[in-house]
Amino acid sequence: MKFLATVATATLFVATAAFAGGHANWASVDGESSVAFGSIKNDTAGEVHHFSAVKGSVSEAGELAIMIDVSSVETNIDIRNERMTEHVFQGGSATAVLSGEIDMEELTALEVGATRLMDIEGTLTFGGLETDVEAKMLVARLGEDRVLVTTADFIMLSTEDLGIDAGIDALMELASLSGITRVTPVSVRMVFEK
Repeated sequence: MKFLATVATATLFVATAAFAGGHANWASVDGESSVAFGSIKNDTAGEVHHFSAVKGSVSEAGELAIMIDVSSVETNIDIRNERMTEHVFQGGSATAVLSGEIDMEELTALEVGATRLMDIEGTLTFGGLETDVEAKMLVARLGEDRVLVTTADFIMLSTEDLGIDAGIDALMELASLSGITRVTPVSVRMVFEK
């Protein structure tokens, strides 16, 4: 969950840079915004999962906010979705929240068709824990009122740092697995419009 928040926060920061030329609130586009993460079980089987319910916004003052509904996890196996929600994501009742603030005066607007790499820092909270995060993001100005923000590289996150090791242990036991990786690659794709 924290990794989701991290991705979302980074996305918001990058989006703010692209939106610096305007004075309106920007909101993420449903169906075009997603956070994905990978896992490897038994040291041999790699899989990709994602969260489908991710919402973000950037205010004209540079205030960032993004929420990830962890119950929207999609692993392409129904029983695994249920187990991850119950054991890893606190029954789906918790929400990963990313927040931060951007100095809009220091950011420059991108022209339509232009891209830019940015190093981003932010803060995320999940399950009562707060974590500082960093990421390299690519932002592309798709139109005057439309911006794509995506990870330029994978964000590698530790399950221990995220506070979800006990949930991973439970998944291993339920699925009779000898191991599930304790570091996960995360990618983010967000489309913002104003």
